[in-house]
Amino acid sequence: MDNVFYYDKFRNYLINEKKASSNTLSSYLRDIRQFGEYLDSHEDVGYTDADELVLGNYISFLRSAGKSVSTVSRNIASLKCFYSYLVSQRLAESNPTGKLVPDKTTQKLPQILTSKEVELLLEQPERNDMKGYRDKAMLELLYATGMRVSELISLNTSDVNLNIGVVRCVSHDKERFVPMYPAAIKALSEYLEFVRPQMIARDDEPSLFVNVSGERMSRQGFWKIIKSYQAKAHIEKDITPHTLRHSFAAHLLENGADLRSIQEMLGHADISSTQIYSQLVKKQLKEVYNKTHPRA
Repeated sequence: MDNVFYYDKFRNYLINEKKASSNTLSSYLRDIRQFGEYLDSHEDVGYTDADELVLGNYISFLRSAGKSVSTVSRNIASLKCFYSYLVSQRLAESNPTGKLVPDKTTQKLPQILTSKEVELLLEQPERNDMKGYRDKAMLELLYATGMRVSELISLNTSDVNLNIGVVRCVSHDKERFVPMYPAAIKALSEYLEFVRPQMIARDDEPSLFVNVSGERMSRQGFWKIIKSYQAKAHIEKDITPHTLRHSFAAHLLENGADLRSIQEMLGHADISSTQIYSQLVKKQLKEVYNKTHPRA
């Protein structure tokens, strides 16, 4: 059996059994494909013939090529997942990745906006046309719920309950319900009542947010929207859709929310993913202290 067979089997496993996200699927498959290309050009062996020495040589090859610590670590994770699958399916006799250890790296804290910067950003959409109403609703909803941009653009009208002020988010076959503050409910109500009916391409369109063609908004489309308002607001920080998610979590924590509640609203499977915001808040408090204390 050649490498293509094992690659395709792994791809089907990630899609049908592991239910991997599109980003995980893309990165894992890219890593395994590039590893296969390395085997063809440098080792002249197939996936199931590669041993610990070959795997070690490959990781050294990546490092010598100037790959970042995070890229090398991701490749190691991809290889471990790949070979664990092969062994579990008895497609490989042993797992050669046992001695691969990711490089230690300092966890990079996410960048967040201050409350004033968030307010400035949210003020940018001018509600004098349909696009302005839609953009206002999208930005308010993103900051109100802390949802991922993939979740935002995947929303259907049936996922929103304006009467009780909650929105239903679905990710990796798991659902959660997140409350919305009054300004977000108002912006969404205005968009749904006055704007969306005029923007949709067909009456049975389920998407909550649509583009100028009347079809579901894309990630790229929303990325351009948020970048345009960043420039309009003259905010120097590099704002991405995820910046508002990070800001949502950090601001809740600053104002007394507990980590478990934030974890549930963000949809984190593990509390350790949420704990990074505690480090972020502590870091900011230290910076404020150093800037303002007369003896600091």
